[in-house]
Amino acid sequence: MSRFAERMKTMEKSAKIIRNLFGAMNDPDLISFGGGAPAKEALPIDIVREITNEVMRTDKRGVEALQYGNVMGLLDLREVVVSELLAPKGVKAKADNILITSGGLEGMNLLCQLFIDPGDVILVESPTFVHCVEIFEMFQAKCIGVDMDNDGMIPEDLEAKIMKYKPKMVYVIPTFQNPSGRTLSLERRKRVAELGSKYDVIILEDDPYRDIRYSGVDLKPIKAFDETGHTVLANSFSKIFSPGSRLGYVFASDEVTTKLFDAKTATNSHTSMLPQVICAEFFKRGYYPAHHKMICDLYRERRDTMIECIDAFFPKGTKRTFPDGGLFTWAELPGGINTTDLLVEATSNPNVKVAYVAGEGFFVEGGGKGNNCMRLSFGAVAPEKIKIGAKNLGDLISSKLKE
Repeated sequence: MSRFAERMKTMEKSAKIIRNLFGAMNDPDLISFGGGAPAKEALPIDIVREITNEVMRTDKRGVEALQYGNVMGLLDLREVVVSELLAPKGVKAKADNILITSGGLEGMNLLCQLFIDPGDVILVESPTFVHCVEIFEMFQAKCIGVDMDNDGMIPEDLEAKIMKYKPKMVYVIPTFQNPSGRTLSLERRKRVAELGSKYDVIILEDDPYRDIRYSGVDLKPIKAFDETGHTVLANSFSKIFSPGSRLGYVFASDEVTTKLFDAKTATNSHTSMLPQVICAEFFKRGYYPAHHKMICDLYRERRDTMIECIDAFFPKGTKRTFPDGGLFTWAELPGGINTTDLLVEATSNPNVKVAYVAGEGFFVEGGGKGNNCMRLSFGAVAPEKIKIGAKNLGDLISSKLKE
């Protein structure tokens, strides 16, 4: 066997975490708080079938849906992004600066193709989304963690590390952050945009949960405060339409967009046309507002159930976040419990059978940081199962504290 590229070695640790995460999502015997999938009830199956039946005709959009398309993506879908997803959030954009990607993660990959050379530094939140760390490590970047508190990434620590490490990029999930559920405050959003401009650093704003806010006050994206083009906004249709459609988008300056075009052609020419056509029609036919209200109501109920159950069933001294949207909460356990070790028993013990994601893998620092933490996803779990799973898990944790 020929020797694998060095990038496969640099991404080994994060790849293992992702592999285990997907495995837990597909085990029917587990109550899984592990994956970040949306609820099955949130998938617009009947609407998609109706749209597909109508447009998949030669005299409608059938040929367009099955033929090669524009590298940048379907024009009417890019116009939807501009008018319905960005403008209401205070972001002014043109369709020419929107690239439709094959899922949100392709945007991260393409931006790494543009900016990252082996050895470059990327500053990330501590904790951060491990799937993107896997991508960054595939490009042989060095990830450095930036401290967070309940208001998100701390600008003073960010600036100090920009000055110290001279990063090529800062990666931030400002709204209902994965894994913590925290939201970056308005003043910090302005400051992060300013720091990108001041130090000539790309701010990669990954905001896939922003549109499923169901409590609290809506905040403008970091991109709304960008005056120099240093902030690049990436987002996804996975949580508001369908993860299986594999649709995302990137909004960037003219200069960055030109390079994204080239990287896209060298990667896969363009994003699949069929899901683009269906998604564009979904928005243009006016289905999104009612669908959006439905999914927010759904996730609010599941968030509330999860929080109530953690407070009721987890041992005293447990700390957890209260997200105003998104799919996750973050728990920090008392008593020095190692959640990586606990996960083995939680998933295998027939009296528990609950999966979650152990916290340690979300910290790029290593050294055991976060080993008493866990990410709990409630989005895809019905309230009655949340109650059962949280009680089983809480009982297991309590039993370990008594040993």
